[in-house]
Amino acid sequence: MHIHILGICGTFMGSLAQLAQAQGHRVTGCDQNVYPPMSDQLAAAGIELTQGYDPAQLDPAPDLVVIGNALSRGNPAVEYVLDQGLPYTSGAQMLAEVVLPGRWVLAVAGTHGKTTTSSMLAWILEHAGLNPGYLIGGVPANFGVSARLGQTPFFVVEADEYDTAFFDKRSKFVHYRPRTAILNNLEFDHADIFADLAAIQTQFHHLIRTVPSTGRLILPQGETALEETLEKGCWSEVERFGEGSPLGYRLDKDDGSQFTVLEAGQPVARVSWGQTGRHSVNNGMAALLAARHVGVTLADGAAALSAFAGVKRRMELRGEVAGIRVYDDFAHHPTAIATTLDGLRRKVGDGRILAIIEPRSNTMRMGSHKAALAASTVSADQVIWYQPPGLDWSLEPVVHDAPVPASVSHDIDDIIARVVAHRGEPLHVVVMSNGGFAGIHQKLLDALQQ
Repeated sequence: MHIHILGICGTFMGSLAQLAQAQGHRVTGCDQNVYPPMSDQLAAAGIELTQGYDPAQLDPAPDLVVIGNALSRGNPAVEYVLDQGLPYTSGAQMLAEVVLPGRWVLAVAGTHGKTTTSSMLAWILEHAGLNPGYLIGGVPANFGVSARLGQTPFFVVEADEYDTAFFDKRSKFVHYRPRTAILNNLEFDHADIFADLAAIQTQFHHLIRTVPSTGRLILPQGETALEETLEKGCWSEVERFGEGSPLGYRLDKDDGSQFTVLEAGQPVARVSWGQTGRHSVNNGMAALLAARHVGVTLADGAAALSAFAGVKRRMELRGEVAGIRVYDDFAHHPTAIATTLDGLRRKVGDGRILAIIEPRSNTMRMGSHKAALAASTVSADQVIWYQPPGLDWSLEPVVHDAPVPASVSHDIDDIIARVVAHRGEPLHVVVMSNGGFAGIHQKLLDALQQ
């Protein structure tokens, strides 16, 4: 089958393209900006790419057109597909219908931690010899690629609550029909498509409705928004975990870099790894329990987590020059900012932390979380907020309310100069954005080298 993907260079769509290619389909695609690293991955896989959305690329007609959720009516390729009556679908539905049939799907949902937890779970299954397939919205360091078919029924998928396509406003995860589902947490996000938390809870309940009675939901103890969602109806096994609960953990180091897994109050496994923060421990526990659902013991899972190498752009150490360590983090929400900085603070103790933050997500740009931004940085010593072009509200009130010294910059070079002024001083610089941030990480390291 010839499959043509509109909007192929995003992480999800590019990964999906590679899975379909691995199944033997002929895959082509286009994007407004055919850009690396995904364009390089696709080219290496032999997938033909077209720049832009000229309808000519759809003649002769492919057997199926997959339309990315960033595309909408008015796009020339979309209009051609509709006018010509070409068969089309969404990326999530294609994954469900082409890749997932016959698989035991393990889905990881939640506002925070989906990519990291999915990566942990896939690695635990791999370490146990189960050779899973997976599709993850990031690149797990243990694998080096964001997706693969695998050779067993088990398939791990990062289950996103964002909408599916312009013609399907359900959350993407509704298509996946998991047998094992992790619900990490639930907060208000994606203000561009959800009116309030209740609207997101409705979508999460749609996911819960698809889990079979012999399936299992795994969630942390005491997450109010998740418990309210379960109260709407639940037909599956539910397994809860938490610090101090019968199924839980004990921190052996305050920064979360070592913890013991407890069951009925008894230690059953121990993890010593490079991750930090209670949020990382919660992610690890969820992955351990999901893996146990398919037969991996907690002890074997803990051994795998102790060899977990992390995920690109999740507190990824990009380099160290002249005493300054530069990290790249994907923080997209005040809670993510707070938990990441808290984890680093517990790890470095009195070490100085400078946070450089770009409020880039759609929800951030709309200002929905601006009241919570100042307090989210309390674990840093200093904050530089970047006011990107197109952000139509001022960050000055966030600076005014900041619990630590803070400032606003409108210029990348200015931020770099401020960091370089600390050259030779021990400093942890955490760059937070869910975008490329104009390559500031490497620019910082290059400037420090000079």
